[in-house]
Amino acid sequence: MRNVGKMKLATPGERTIEMSRAFDAPRQLVFDAYTKPELVRQWLGVFNGMTMPVCEIDLRVGGTYRYVWEGNGMKMGMRGVYREIEKPSRLVATEKFDEAWYPGEAVGTVTFVEQGRPR
Repeated sequence: MRNVGKMKLATPGERTIEMSRAFDAPRQLVFDAYTKPELVRQWLGVFNGMTMPVCEIDLRVGGTYRYVWEGNGMKMGMRGVYREIEKPSRLVATEKFDEAWYPGEAVGTVTFVEQGRPR
């Protein structure tokens, strides 16, 4: 899987952040990279001296996920609950960090769209 563009960021509302990114890969592979622990660790788990000793994913509606990063004398964890799953096109899940950086929890929606390959 190869990143073929920079991430685009927009804030269309006071409580909404939209991010998009294109990859030269089939949609199913990108969905798997987002939902299989052994693949999540490859892109989200190891950077700047950090490791991801905990990466647990119970991919079903009502199932949970848990991530913990450690390194450089720090530890950061987050968890959430899957609200919607449409393989391989959409995920909706809550997100809450162990350290309360913001009140309550966030809800994230990720859509995976297959596009024609650039020439």
